[in-house]
Amino acid sequence: MDITYKSAGVDVDEGQRAVKLMKDHVKSTFNSNVLADLGGFGGLFSLNINDYKEPVLVSGTDGVGTKLKLAFMMDKHDTIGQDCVAMCVNDILCQGGKPLFFLDYIATGKLVGEKIAQIVGGIAEGCKLAGSALIGGETAEMPGLYKEDEYDLAGFAVGIVDKPNIITGKNIEAGDIILALPSSGIHSNGYSLVRKLIFDILDMKTTDYVEEFGETLGEVLLTPTKIYVKPILSLIKDINVKGICHITGGGFYENIPRILPENVDAKIDIKSWQIPPIFKFIQQKGNISYKEMFSTFNMGVGMAIVVSQEDAQRSMEILKASGEDVKEIGEIVKGNKQVIL
Repeated sequence: MDITYKSAGVDVDEGQRAVKLMKDHVKSTFNSNVLADLGGFGGLFSLNINDYKEPVLVSGTDGVGTKLKLAFMMDKHDTIGQDCVAMCVNDILCQGGKPLFFLDYIATGKLVGEKIAQIVGGIAEGCKLAGSALIGGETAEMPGLYKEDEYDLAGFAVGIVDKPNIITGKNIEAGDIILALPSSGIHSNGYSLVRKLIFDILDMKTTDYVEEFGETLGEVLLTPTKIYVKPILSLIKDINVKGICHITGGGFYENIPRILPENVDAKIDIKSWQIPPIFKFIQQKGNISYKEMFSTFNMGVGMAIVVSQEDAQRSMEILKASGEDVKEIGEIVKGNKQVIL
């Protein structure tokens, strides 16, 4: 018996069909800086640096984590790509980076063209929300390493910032104000705890309708991560933003100190914003402490932004004009790089 790549589990023809199915999604993100068509060995992007004195590239990479399990359970794959883009572009935003382009990596046990096209459609949607071009990617079929109906997803973003305008947090001082942009839900962190509680302990299903959510459990859990590029770029164009923090894995306690100087604390008023119902549900059903919740989840805050007291009101006006329900959630006080809740 002759053995072929296809008989070993890798269907090259299906891979080519997947490329054809995703082509329109990818091209919808192209702009005048993209020089290569889909299918080249590398993505080519023309770097326009005329608006920058000392251009610096800023990059970020991330995946979606076990939130992918929800996509598998629901057989819904058209939004998970936005999560991947968001986790990368929101990170580079924290240093003032304007996203330029994005690349994705999808690995699966069995390649199905329509499913890959749905995933890439979500990636393309995220790129459009971020003003970023999707200039390349890799789809790998790996039988024996992944289950046939499962896949992993990761991405890589590159942005640009002028060196004098890099946001580091080094000038944060006591008296500064902490603003918050709301999350769209759990985003892409804490899903191992969520799945353990909801599906193993509570024995719930993604199709269960939950009154306090106004939608099914699956719908609220699979809500894609919010992308903050446009409102934040609008803000830093007019305001001297001192620090930006993406609230991801590790919640408040791990992420906020990353932008604080050694001599200050971030004092947060947890009554200053409405914690979304999904977090209250998780906390009550799991009997989880406040500290554990704020160490694991974003608790309704996707981005924390530090500005001077003098700039706080104007910052809120700019963010509200961008459609953001911005809240003042705390202040910077003297301390030793801690978060006080």
